[in-house]
Amino acid sequence: MSTYAPIVVCALAATLYAFGGRGRPRRARELAFYAGLLSVLAVLEPPFDGWADSSFALHMTQHVVLMTVSSPLLVLGRPWPRMWLSLPLDVRRGVGQAFARSRGFRTVGAFLRRPAVSLALMTAALALWHLPALYDAAVANEWIHVLEHVCFVGTSLLWWGSMLETPPVRARIDHLRRAGWFVAALLPSWALAVVLGFASTPLYSAYAALPHRAGGLSALADQQLAAGVMWVPGSLSFTIAALLAFYRWLGSEPRAVPRPEELSWT
Repeated sequence: MSTYAPIVVCALAATLYAFGGRGRPRRARELAFYAGLLSVLAVLEPPFDGWADSSFALHMTQHVVLMTVSSPLLVLGRPWPRMWLSLPLDVRRGVGQAFARSRGFRTVGAFLRRPAVSLALMTAALALWHLPALYDAAVANEWIHVLEHVCFVGTSLLWWGSMLETPPVRARIDHLRRAGWFVAALLPSWALAVVLGFASTPLYSAYAALPHRAGGLSALADQQLAAGVMWVPGSLSFTIAALLAFYRWLGSEPRAVPRPEELSWT
């Protein structure tokens, strides 16, 4: 199941990012951003997307890559200010003034960048789209499948943006609390892995009814393999991020945590 949507969106993002560059090149950021886009295309376009149609485990791999590989890589590229700069000056000035006058925009922005809120939204997306009815609908309908991936990427970008100190949604918290939030982010994927791994019957009729399954696995074995994908590869990014945040906390000098400020594009 594939559409041109991933190619169009990634091409547009790459174009805006390229034209928004200013001053000294930031090679590491650029490499992260373009690697993030390539990882999106790798799992959402053929041949991988076709394989995912016949394997629950590979479909789960798509979700893991989008939420724990593509999203943090895109965020590390600091795309929002740079893509914003690629727009015409009149557009930026008009939109910027409108947002600056909007108390609602500032309030919503401050609310969404809270770690508890962004984690709750990402968890809700993960839980809702893995309900059997919604999951089967996404497998059967191309555009529902696209909506599913948009929800995963959107909520994951919000979460990683707040936790990796990337404007405009960065959360101003110390590194120890940041490490704690990364550990907390492991729990939803572990809970889903437990449900999938210990189920005694296949939960998703869309895959249970397949006449030919990738690897020749039974529907239940395929589901258990998907649980393993969510449990181990799905935990790696959060674990690495938690360890790095804890390491930075150990090496930092005690200081007061900055007070929350308004959204920043710097």
